[in-house]
Amino acid sequence: MKKKIFSTLKILFFLSIGVFFIWIFLHKLTPDQKHEIWNSLVHAEYGWLLLALIIGFFSHLVRAIRWRMLLDPLGYHPKLSNTFFAVMIGYFANMALPRLGEVTRCGILNRYEKIPMNKSIGTVIVERSIDMVVFVILFLINFFVFFDKLELYVQNKIYLPLSEKFQYSDVVSYTIVILLSSLLIIVVLFFVFRKKISNSNIYQKTKEILLGFWHGLWSISKIKKPVAFIFQSFLIWILYFAMIYVCIFSLPETSHLGIGAGLSMLIFGSIGIMIVQGGIGIYPAIIAETTAIYGIPATTGYALGWLTWTAQTLLIVVAGIISLIILPVLNKKIKNG
Repeated sequence: MKKKIFSTLKILFFLSIGVFFIWIFLHKLTPDQKHEIWNSLVHAEYGWLLLALIIGFFSHLVRAIRWRMLLDPLGYHPKLSNTFFAVMIGYFANMALPRLGEVTRCGILNRYEKIPMNKSIGTVIVERSIDMVVFVILFLINFFVFFDKLELYVQNKIYLPLSEKFQYSDVVSYTIVILLSSLLIIVVLFFVFRKKISNSNIYQKTKEILLGFWHGLWSISKIKKPVAFIFQSFLIWILYFAMIYVCIFSLPETSHLGIGAGLSMLIFGSIGIMIVQGGIGIYPAIIAETTAIYGIPATTGYALGWLTWTAQTLLIVVAGIISLIILPVLNKKIKNG
């Protein structure tokens, strides 16, 4: 009962954060601006969003294929259908609670493919690490190629407001002191309570996860087709970009935007999804701020943000529900057959 209450509170907490960001943005708008947003949503060309859904589907399919490549060196060869369903159900579960999806999809392969949880979780951690590396590469490309636009935005929207409140040297000094003090406290506490810590459930679970992570790292070194694996890792993000980029054409006011705007939307929108579960509320606001760099009015950018977020979320919800229905039925037929 306590776990259910805690899970419910978690869901309500992240949902409330999203609602808060929606309220913050809309609170600043006049009635005319709100009408402009609604008008953009009503008259959008939804055929482009359908194309975005198709592209998004293939991005998740490539992720499932890549995951199988990580599991292969460990001696496990799950069916592509089960792996894909597990990925989609994992995404669907992540909309409720952070990191729940990773455990959920590994649990599915454990149930239907008999793959140990600690090993599959290790591959998922490695998979996420690789995604982060690709994300950083794309972030740097976006930063250096479109530095002139981003520099002006950061200068006006971030640096100047912060410099008015804080002295830069003070912020750096306080940050260093806090980090060093925290590190010292952690080291001392670990040394004093090392025996109790080593016997605790948290320590044992952490050790098991690290061991699984090691198995995941080892699986990378044994991948049969490393070039294909690297290609798929970048292809996932290329498809993510394409999914967002085609959404740009759904509004006449944004259809002229180029690759730079699409890449910026991908990078900063992804950060929003990392900050708030599912990106609800904050994602459209970030897209509005991002497209403002390229001269798009806030109302149009906000409408585009909602259209893009809806396409991504709709795919996860629909595919996740369908996967939940089909997965047990398909495996039952295979077992009976």
